Amino acid sequence: MAISARKPFPPIAAGLRVGLYGGSFNPLHAGHIHVAKSAKIRLNLDAIWWLVSPGNPLKGEAGKADYEERLAGVRQAVDTLHGHYVCTAEAAMGTRYSIDLIQAVRALRPAICPVWVMGGDNLANFHLWKDWKSMALSIPMAVIARPQDPVRARFSPMARLFAPARLPVAAASILADQPAPAWVYLPAPMHHHSSTQIRGQ
Repeated sequence: MAISARKPFPPIAAGLRVGLYGGSFNPLHAGHIHVAKSAKIRLNLDAIWWLVSPGNPLKGEAGKADYEERLAGVRQAVDTLHGHYVCTAEAAMGTRYSIDLIQAVRALRPAICPVWVMGGDNLANFHLWKDWKSMALSIPMAVIARPQDPVRARFSPMARLFAPARLPVAAASILADQPAPAWVYLPAPMHHHSSTQIRGQ
């Protein structure tokens, strides 16, 4: 379901368990959908908010499609998925970093129980994100396995530093109820699509 720029947040209710799934989605591919669908089911979430980023500070502008073009691609895919919503909050608020976005969501939508959702390839370089330690301390996080460098991801600085906060896979369904820091690595069936490979074709 698409959400307009005037109303950048999807509908909410107190206690709603929401997966925040941010990214450039440049372009959207089956691997992204695999991560989102796996997270919703295995984390027992009520909804997934697809937070399409106007710009990724780590990737720069080279080769990136126009924001509206990427947004339209995600909207088309999400319209066929139950409980998945396109969220334009990042563009509406002018945030560029995930930590700022999370803080804004918590301030503006305090009634929800959010979980940050990302692919395992992002875990490998998570320590390069702005205020990554603060982010891990502010929201439960779910990492869905991706084929790119799975070993490097599991032994990344974030994974090692927050190892005591890692939940077993069997506890994934209660992640949204846990205080941060709390995270889970879900070894879901691998999906080999990646945006970098698609842009290089």
